Amino acid sequence: MILNVPGSEPSSPSSPICSAKACRADAVWVLAWNNPKLHTPERRKTWLACEEHRDHLSKFLGVRGFLKDVVPLKEWESAEGPPAG
Repeated sequence: MILNVPGSEPSSPSSPICSAKACRADAVWVLAWNNPKLHTPERRKTWLACEEHRDHLSKFLGVRGFLKDVVPLKEWESAEGPPAG
């Protein structure tokens, strides 16, 4: 599954990195989100987060009402999309 991460190349073989500005840490979380003014209800955009930035990025999206799900990266990659629930 390709994750749309700011500044990443989908064909890059390197490990996914955190989406927080200037962070180069390995990502371990997927933050699935949706801007209801721009996206259909079922669409999910994704940001990746390291342990350190998970809460910060979640709050940023949550305050705006965009955050839909936070899932471990390994779980997200093993599924064809976000897990049900």
